[in-house]
Amino acid sequence: MQYIQVTFNFSEIADYHQDLLIAELADIGFNTFEDTEDGFAAFVDAASYDESELSAVLSQFEGDFDCHYEVKEIAAENWNEEWEKNFEPLIISDSCYVRATFHEPQPNYTYEIVIDPKMAFGTGHHETTTMMMQYLLSAKLSGKQVLDMGCGTGILAILAAKRGATSLVAIDNDDVCYDSTLENAALNQVTSLVAYCGGKEVIPSQQFEVILANINRNILLDQIADYNRVLNPGGDIYFSGFYEDPDLGMIKEECEKFGIIYNDHKKIGNWVAAHFTKQ
Repeated sequence: MQYIQVTFNFSEIADYHQDLLIAELADIGFNTFEDTEDGFAAFVDAASYDESELSAVLSQFEGDFDCHYEVKEIAAENWNEEWEKNFEPLIISDSCYVRATFHEPQPNYTYEIVIDPKMAFGTGHHETTTMMMQYLLSAKLSGKQVLDMGCGTGILAILAAKRGATSLVAIDNDDVCYDSTLENAALNQVTSLVAYCGGKEVIPSQQFEVILANINRNILLDQIADYNRVLNPGGDIYFSGFYEDPDLGMIKEECEKFGIIYNDHKKIGNWVAAHFTKQ
């Protein structure tokens, strides 16, 4: 599979504007982002790349910052080589160690997760994934059925399994993410996970006690009704992939229509993760 790498270089940009730009790029199919010295690189599979959509996104920020960008094709195997050069192990809440296959194990941590992303988004390094993992490390998951929407590498579902969840469904609309989730589940000896490639239309007709959804505001708002349909009363939803203002308020309002009540939220930089419970 071929991918498109778009490298953005900025003379100066506020963190808030960069986060907004990344969120908008995610909405048009970009699923992996990597910091560079003067900005960041964004990756999307070649079949999904649309120059006119990229131009439309950038036009929204006219006057906010100056940037130029370079576009090039990149093969998946080249991406994996580049990722290996830059990936560093990650520690979450002093108890979860996330590493790649080429890092040494660290058995002194309570949980160890091995991730090979293969162009899939979600190694734990992004603030949204970090906050979702923090929530999972304190949640009661033993024996529960978990749905992971927008699963990326499957890292959240894998952590839920390591914390005692007995049935896991992971869904992503990217076939690379689907393959990556299955491979990473096998790397971590998680046998109770079923993966589907698609969106809300492939959510199975079963009930869940926990839903994880780290996507973006617009998709979350569109899918909350579907989450309500499959979430047991008393069940928990953990959302991320959006900002505090105005996104969190919009998500609270939509959830309230279904009796899904806000509990609390975390914030790192401009990104937010939030915990809700269905009455």
